[in-house]
Amino acid sequence: MTAVRGSVQFTDAGEAADLAAFLMRLLHYDRAAAVRVQVSGTTLAVFGRPPSFEVLAIRTARLAKPYEHGLDEVLDTTVSAGDLLEAIDERAATAVVPEAVTGPPWAGVLPPRGGWRPEPGLPAPRALTGLVAGVVAEFRTRSEELGEERRTRAELDRIGQDIWSRPVGDTDLPVRAAHAAHALGFLRAPAPRPEAAVPGRRTRADSPGGPDDRGGTGGPGSTGKGAGPGGRGSSAPGTPAAPDTPAAPGTSVAPGASGAAAAPGAPVPVTLLAAGAWLRLRTPYGSIAVRRTGAGTGMLSVTPA
Repeated sequence: MTAVRGSVQFTDAGEAADLAAFLMRLLHYDRAAAVRVQVSGTTLAVFGRPPSFEVLAIRTARLAKPYEHGLDEVLDTTVSAGDLLEAIDERAATAVVPEAVTGPPWAGVLPPRGGWRPEPGLPAPRALTGLVAGVVAEFRTRSEELGEERRTRAELDRIGQDIWSRPVGDTDLPVRAAHAAHALGFLRAPAPRPEAAVPGRRTRADSPGGPDDRGGTGGPGSTGKGAGPGGRGSSAPGTPAAPDTPAAPGTSVAPGASGAAAAPGAPVPVTLLAAGAWLRLRTPYGSIAVRRTGAGTGMLSVTPA
C-alpha cells in the first residue's frame, strides 16, 4: 500500500476503533470492498455499500484537527476498505490515507449534504428492531420450507425481494435498509466502553456482521462472506458518530446530526430523513441511505466546497 494523501488524526483511540469496526463489518460482506472517504473540517465520513443490501452505509469519525496535506485542505477519494482498515493505528488514533482506487459506480452517486427534512411514519426503535428480527426469521423459515431441491438462488432471491422490499411502517423506507442498519451495528443499544479496554482488542460477542448474521442470512437473500484481512476483530460502535454528512467549510451541519448517546441498554434513537430522491435512516452510530423506488440515477454533486 502506498500512502499518497497524508494522514488524519482522530480525537481519541475510540474514534479510530469505531471506524475500524465499521470497516470490518463491510469487509465481512465483501473482502474487496471499496469505500469513499470525505474529510471536511474536523469530520471524516466513510461511505460503503455492503453487497445484497442495496443501500449506502455511512459512518463518520471526529478528527482532532482539520485535514491538511500540503496545499490540500479537503479530502475526497475512493480507497480499498481493507487498506484503510490496515492503515488505522488505534493506539496513536491516526490513519494514513491509502492510495486511491478506481471506484465502483455507486461511489459517484452519494446522498446530498444538505436539505434533509424529517419524514413521518417510522416505528419506535424497539418496534423497528422487532420488525428486523421478524423478517429475518421469516426469510429463514421460508427458505427452509423450500427443501434442498427447490432452494435455488432464483428462489431465494424471489423470497428476498418479497421480504426486503416491504415498506417500514408508514414510510417509503424498504425493510432492507432497517436490516442493514441492524447488521452493521447502527441499531445496537449503546454500551459504555470499558475504561480498562486495550485499544484494538475486541470481544467474541462483538463478532462482525451483527447478531442476525448467522446461517447465511447476513444480507437479504444472500450468504455473508468471511471476516476481513489480518485476523482483526470487530466491535460494536462505542461512541456516537460525528455528523454523518461532512459540512463544507463555513457551512452548517446537515439536519439530523447526531447528539448525545442514549443510556446503556436504552433503545437507540432513530430518525427518518428525506432529501430529494433520497431517504436516510439516521442513528447516533451511522446512517443508511437509499434512493426512493423509481428514482433516477442522476449524478449528485458531492465534492466538498
